Amino acid sequence: MTSIHYLIELADPKTHVFKVTLTIAAPADLQRVSLPAWIPGSYLVREFARHLSGLTVTQAGQPLALEQLDKANWQLRCNAAEPLLLSYRVYAFDSSVRAAFLDADRGFFNGTGLCLKVHGCEHESHAIAFGPLPEGWQVATAMTQTPDGRYQAADYDELVDHPFELGRFWQGQFQAGGVAHKLVVSGALPAFDAERLLVDSQRICEAQLAFWHGPEAKRHSPLPFGSYTFFLNAVEDAYGGLEHRASTALIAPRRDLPRVGQTEVSDGYVRLLGLISHEYFHSWNVKRLKPNTFAELDYAQENYTELLWFFEGFTSYYDELMLVRCGLIDEARYLKLLAANFNGVLATPGRKVQSLAQSSFDTWIKYYRPDENSPNSTISYYGKGALVALALDLSLRSADTAPSSLDELMRALWQRSHAGLTTGACGAIGEADILAVITELGGSALAERFEQWVHGTDDLPLPALFERIAVQLRSDKSTLAQRLGLRVNESGAGAGASLSVKQVLVGSAALAGGLCAGDEILGCNGWRIRRLEDAALTLSGTMELSFLVSRDQRLLTLATQLPASGLASSTNADSCEPVLFSLAEKAPVRAASLRKAWLGG
Repeated sequence: MTSIHYLIELADPKTHVFKVTLTIAAPADLQRVSLPAWIPGSYLVREFARHLSGLTVTQAGQPLALEQLDKANWQLRCNAAEPLLLSYRVYAFDSSVRAAFLDADRGFFNGTGLCLKVHGCEHESHAIAFGPLPEGWQVATAMTQTPDGRYQAADYDELVDHPFELGRFWQGQFQAGGVAHKLVVSGALPAFDAERLLVDSQRICEAQLAFWHGPEAKRHSPLPFGSYTFFLNAVEDAYGGLEHRASTALIAPRRDLPRVGQTEVSDGYVRLLGLISHEYFHSWNVKRLKPNTFAELDYAQENYTELLWFFEGFTSYYDELMLVRCGLIDEARYLKLLAANFNGVLATPGRKVQSLAQSSFDTWIKYYRPDENSPNSTISYYGKGALVALALDLSLRSADTAPSSLDELMRALWQRSHAGLTTGACGAIGEADILAVITELGGSALAERFEQWVHGTDDLPLPALFERIAVQLRSDKSTLAQRLGLRVNESGAGAGASLSVKQVLVGSAALAGGLCAGDEILGCNGWRIRRLEDAALTLSGTMELSFLVSRDQRLLTLATQLPASGLASSTNADSCEPVLFSLAEKAPVRAASLRKAWLGG
């Protein structure tokens, strides 16, 4: 018998409201319930309870008094021998992958936003059922469905780790590694090439299953799921994903989806494939192999770890690498993507201020709340974490004695953690476990350098490591924004276009010239401009840009000296130029062999 049961109804799609009726079969004398404050995988306290209203309780048909303890906790006294019914409404108009959404065309939710946690019953079975749905609507989820049409979870953790998609959506299936995979797509344009996305997703999944477990016939360990579902919400302009134990919720621009008759691989489609690859890789790296502080989650408050550089950064390294390994992009395309991340990290002064470990720990207050000073004071554990993974991989592969690879390290951690050979509970690891495997594969000196990469703020030795595998670095042309050390917002077109300063980087020409975040740039050197690059067209014989800006309704003229080239924001870097990566045509035999193994897996 299911102890906890949720009946979810579409109370009013036009006003975006779900109605939830929670039945507790055997309540405690003093029963407490709460709604999570955050959702695992997205490290920000989001206060889901702010959308909950009208909470009432009855037992045996009689209303009971309910006491609210704080922003997301309630308790009541009741008769433990009778089932308890709680009813409430949830406003759902957040189309992101993190929360809940409902309108006349579509519904979506994560359990963290809709399903109250019943304290004392977290480890008992939970079930979800739906009230009447509009004609033609379907339900999609990776949660197990019972013969009576309900959806069953073993406990609360499992319940909230399965998102639900409701509505009239397209869905297709494929097999990868002997496992059924489903693709559920909402909001796609009629020209959407579903078959191509299925085939390409299958290639990604097969490559990753083989990476973690070896060939299907000779698997080294059991798979983490019996089936898997990709949920993709196609919209006008949004991008992101959230991993779950047997599924992922994705959101991407409609224009990034493949179209019937389209043969080229657009940048947008590559970005979508990278997102699919990233979230699927999380099925192993963060959902099962996870920080030891995540072994038992506290949904009421922040859960701190210094290891997101590994679980997010290393996943970011493999997401695009898997695309080239399974043949969806070529080596030149991959090196272009790699260079974009390399240049992005190099152009962030905050890399000299915040370490990766600090970035991971502070994600709750910094990463998801960026402001105009974020590039000057923080570094992304995604971007730099991926570069640390790259540096470690190339160091292991190019070792003079007993070369290894990051692939071997990841599989070793997976196998050891699930065999109980690491410091935490099954699947949970600490930094000491990572360092131990690095020491075994690459020696203590590499482990010490790696610690400095994670806990220090020095630039990584990537140029030297690239030489070992015959990848060449050459200077690329700087944009005007890079030379000035500016990040801007450009919106509109023609006479209605506007240009404003988003961020000014420390050590930059823009900062020296007095430009400030929030400034609206109206003109330069006496000319009206609506795009920053057009400022270069106003130069005549000097390198001085005289900007006319509007700041808090005042008009200011700011003289800024344009640097000749380079990234104006790069401080103490080996090179201030943005770079391009390319394969050396004449590579030594060993370097060519190492490069082939790296890109081919």
